[in-house]
Formats: sequence, C-alpha cells, structure tokens
Amino acid sequence: MTQTPQPQPAPARAGSPKAAHPGRVAVDLTPTRTVPRGFGRIPVTKVSPVIEGGAYPAKAVVGEAVPIRAKVFREGHDAVNASVVLTDPDGNETRHPMKPVAPRGLDPWEAWVRFDTEGPWTFRVEGWSDPWGTWLHNAETKLPAGVDVELVCLEGRDLMERTARAAEQAGEPVEASILRATAQLMIPQRPVADLLDVAAGSGLARAMELHGPRELVSPTADFPVFVDRKRALFSSWYEFFPRSEGATWDADSGTWTSGTFDSCHARLEEIAAMGFDVVYFPPIHPIGEAFRKGRNNTLEPTDVDPGSPWAVGGAAGGHDAIHPDLGDFESFDRLVAKANELGLEIALDFALQASPDHPWVTEHPEWFTTRLDGTIAYAENPPKKYQDIYPINFDNDPEGIYNEVLRILKLWMGHGVRIFRVDNPHTKPVEFWGWVFEQIRATDPDVLFFAEAFTKPEMMHALGKVGFHMSYTYFTWRVTKEELEEYLGELSRDMDAFYRPNFFVNTPDINPFHLQTGNPAIFAIRAILAATLSPSWGVYSGFELFEHAALAPGREEYLDSEKFEYRPRDYAAEPNLNMLLGTLNAIRRAHPALQQLRQIDFHFAPHERLLVFSKTDGDDRVIVLVSLDPDNTVESEVQLDLTTLGLAADAPLRVRDELTGATFTWGARNYVRLTPAQPAHILAVL
Repeated sequence: MTQTPQPQPAPARAGSPKAAHPGRVAVDLTPTRTVPRGFGRIPVTKVSPVIEGGAYPAKAVVGEAVPIRAKVFREGHDAVNASVVLTDPDGNETRHPMKPVAPRGLDPWEAWVRFDTEGPWTFRVEGWSDPWGTWLHNAETKLPAGVDVELVCLEGRDLMERTARAAEQAGEPVEASILRATAQLMIPQRPVADLLDVAAGSGLARAMELHGPRELVSPTADFPVFVDRKRALFSSWYEFFPRSEGATWDADSGTWTSGTFDSCHARLEEIAAMGFDVVYFPPIHPIGEAFRKGRNNTLEPTDVDPGSPWAVGGAAGGHDAIHPDLGDFESFDRLVAKANELGLEIALDFALQASPDHPWVTEHPEWFTTRLDGTIAYAENPPKKYQDIYPINFDNDPEGIYNEVLRILKLWMGHGVRIFRVDNPHTKPVEFWGWVFEQIRATDPDVLFFAEAFTKPEMMHALGKVGFHMSYTYFTWRVTKEELEEYLGELSRDMDAFYRPNFFVNTPDINPFHLQTGNPAIFAIRAILAATLSPSWGVYSGFELFEHAALAPGREEYLDSEKFEYRPRDYAAEPNLNMLLGTLNAIRRAHPALQQLRQIDFHFAPHERLLVFSKTDGDDRVIVLVSLDPDNTVESEVQLDLTTLGLAADAPLRVRDELTGATFTWGARNYVRLTPAQPAHILAVL
C-alpha cells in the first residue's frame, strides 16, 4: 500500500511503491542547502542577492546587469577590498572587482555583473586585505605632511616590484615592465606633487587591480543564481479567449457557434503585427455542467451559456483534454506552429482546480475537502463564491497530486507550451510549487511560470522566491505619482532578486476603476506606464477598444464579462489603441534600458500629476515623462539628475521623442507641457 508522503523525513519516500513505479517521481521536500555561519578573517556580511539564506537561487537572465552587494570591513585602519567570483554552469570561475559605494562610512561594496549563459550559477564574495589601498591612503596622507617620506617611497617600490613579479607569472610582461619603471619614480627626493601624481596614475591603479597582492582572502559561501532565458524578464503579453475568436451567433436558431483554434490564426497575425511576443489563453479544457455560471456570473445559466473556462473538467475530460468546441490536439499543434512562425509563444493557463464534473472528483475524491454535511467544499473568496469550482486539498494524497500535476504539465510541454500562467497559485502550498519547479528545471529549464496572485505581500514574495519566473503585481491599484514611485522603488531595489513583475493593464477579472470612465486618454496613459515602467507588461483583449462598462457601481468587474459568454470583437473598429500598442512594443524592443527593471531613477517635477523617470542599461538611456491626468493639460518644470544617467550635472542633452520622432536639446532644467491627446514623452538620449 502506498504511504502518504510527509514533508520530513523525505528520504523515506524512495522505497514507496508509487515512487518506484516507472514515470513517477518521489516527493522530496527536505531542504538540501545550508550556508556556513561565522565571519572570516576579513568580515563579509549582508551579502545580496541571497534568497532565504541561499535555499533558493536569485533571479537573473542572460545579459542582464545584476548587482552583487556586501558589507566588507576589518579591524584597525588598514584598507580592505572585495571581489565577486562567479561560477558558471560548467564550473568555470571569473573574478570581478567590487567598488565601495556611498555612504562609504557604512562599508558598502558593490559590483554589477552580467551572466552570459543560461543555467545554474553561483557567486561568492571575497573580502581581502589590500596592501596597495593601505599604502595609497598612507601616501596621500603622509607625503603632503612630510611624514615618513623615505619609508613611504620604499614601501611603494616594494609593492610595485611584487606586483610586477605577479604580472610576469600571469603572462603580462609589458605590465611588469611598466610597474618596474613606475617603481623607479618613487624617489624620496622628488617633489611631493610628482610622487602623488605617480601614485594616483590610472595605469598603476589598473595594474594593481589586476595583479596587486590580495592578502587574508576571506570567501563567503557560494550562493545560487539561476539564469533564465531573456523572456523570463522581458516580454509583451496579449490575452484573448480562443472561443470568442470567430464565434458567431445564429439569430434564427438562437445558438452560438464557438470559435476554434483554427479560427484564431488571423488574430495571431494581428497580435504579432502589434509587437507582442506572448499570447496567453485562458483554460482550453472541457467545462463542467454542474453549477455552471451564466452571463454576469449568474447561478441560472441558459442552454447557450458556455460557462467559465476556469471550471475545468467535464464529460470530455479534464486538464489533459481539449474542449471539443475548440478543436483537438492536431489543431492545437497547428496553432502553436503558427504562433512560432510569427515569433510568438503560446502561454497556457494552468488552473489547478476542478469542476464538480471533473474526472478527478470520482476517481480521486481524496483530492478534495469533504465538509461535515458530506458535500465537497467549493471555492470561495468572500463575498465571491465559485460554486462551479472545487479546490484541491494537497494534504490528503500529496504524492498522487504532485505526480498528476507533473504529468499534465509535461503533456502540454510536449505540445509546444513553454510558458504557463498559473491561476491562483497562492491557494496551493508554497513547498508544492518548489517541488514542481525543481522537477521541471531539471529537464526543461526554458519552461517559464507566471504567478497570478493578487494577495498578501509575503505570499507573493514567497512564490517568487520558490521559483515563479514572473508575477502579477499591484500596478493596477497604483495610480498616483507617490504610489508609483514608492512601488517601483520596492520592485526595483527591494524585490528585484526574487520577483519579476508583469504590469497587466487589465484582466478578465479586473476592470480598474480608473478605466471605467472610458476616457481614451487614461487607457493610453496606463499603457505607456506599464510598457515603460516594467520590462514585462500585458493587455487583455478589449482594452485597445476602450471597453470599460462595469458590472455595477463600485465593482471592479466587467459588465457582460467574457469569462461567462462569447465576446467576438471588431478589432479594427475606430477609435482604438492598436497603433499606440504597436509603437510602445517597438520602442521597448529598440531600447535595452526598457528591457530591465533594476536601473530606474525618478526625477523631480513639482506638478503632482507628472511622473518623470529614467532607465539606463550601458550606453542606452531613456527618459520618460507621463501625465497622470487624463482630463487636463499638465504643465511643469522638470529637474533631471543627470548624474543618474552617467552624465555631468550640467551636460546638454540631445534627445529624440520616440513617440513622435521630434528632437530637442535639454538640460538639467526643462519645461514640459502634456495634454490628454499627447500625454507622454519617451525620450531617447542621443
């Protein structure tokens, strides 16, 4: 008889009959990584990015600039230094110098590094005693005061000779020659200014950085980083319901004909033309009949109501089946192939729940919660009730559930799905997701998971830490200047190592209050904010047509929600935002600065409804100015901190507005006028 797996001790699972069965995976939830404690000879502390003490890898993508930070210090007054050592998936090590950053008195050190291949990396920080730094500080202090001049010169020559020998051993004879020649210039009889010029020379500093002595090297533990493909960070998402695409209403018979996978091909072409690269489908599985919801979530459906796709499972099957109205696996494969042809990826909704008609309900009743009255508990999020959905109980048969989930995911992966948008992951155990990601990453590290979790911050953080590649956010409810600046500060600096945001402007579940006016300007403003603030963003179909009618006053739900009915659309109807969406995606693709999260800075504008920020990546610099007022003209001075762009504080700027093509010459202080018809500038620094 199969034993019920327990979180501990996990090794006992290997002997269970189900674990030994071909194709099944033993469920092991035992943490495997421990981090040594204690300080080394040169103390190194507060290392980041380190997730839960190193239990989970920090996040990065290929080519992304990632900050490694630590506090490094020692007793007394001798200088310390620090390096980052990266180890790639093949075990090759590279060393990168760290630099002290402000405020210097608090001992912060930092290095920005880039990972060039996908896979599991590690990093460690090495603190070390720096004889050259100690000598240089002494020289700059003592020589002008005439203190120990002869000894300072003698110590300097000795350091340069030692470094020259190290350069020779490293195969750098030219560097060695330069060092020896420089050493001969450290003569006590020379003017102090000349000696200081020699000591401060950039060539000497570089030689010392490469070959200078590193004493009392004190390494930290190796901490994990997993480097994903770029789409884990940078992507533009478009959501639509396949059943609505090509759906038709027959007035004579009073019946709907559903759209199919094959009728979606033309829409894929239109989405690709707007520059989106991920197309997300709600669940495509059979839908239950029991407690089926009707229009606007009514409990009394008609015969023509198709039901909510999230009520997964019916007579035609469950999560491993396709709704018969949509097609079959062959037509699904054709759709995936068409998407790939256009440079698109299909993201499939993974809703781990069941309708009362799902095969699991009869085959595995232990996977659900039975209440005292003998009924199975349906899903609730008071005051909302989902009578057509049964949540899974993971505590009754975790091994059975875990392996069934893995089987289903691999089934769809076998049909070309490499991205899953996970519905309500916060209602499942966090350790379960950790196990799933460990299994998938071992065989298919390119598969990405997107968490749909609008819940408490700690749960959202935990889901990111345990392995979700990207997540929904609170962006929908951040509307004021203060709210946006504060939230982006959290995302880009406090959460960047474990949480990748996706700024969806709307969803089938969320009709934001600010869109319910229907004013086209607010739709444009929110699209511009989402596309420029976050490297990943998305829209749900109908947004570009300014759909905004609410179910009722005070409700953030759509009237005639597509969750419960067919909604075919004329996407070419005027007015629309098609051109703006395409322009935003083109701008994003042209600018690496907009493809990353970590390097964002906000600038001062006294007007409370003008948001100004810049993003940088290497030499690419973009300044974004967005009006937050869809009804009125906004005029304001803007004060740019050009040092955040790597420029002199008074440098003139030649900029091009990527929305209009106009060019301007700007400086640190500028005047801006934005209108509802033109609510933003996206300025590329030329």
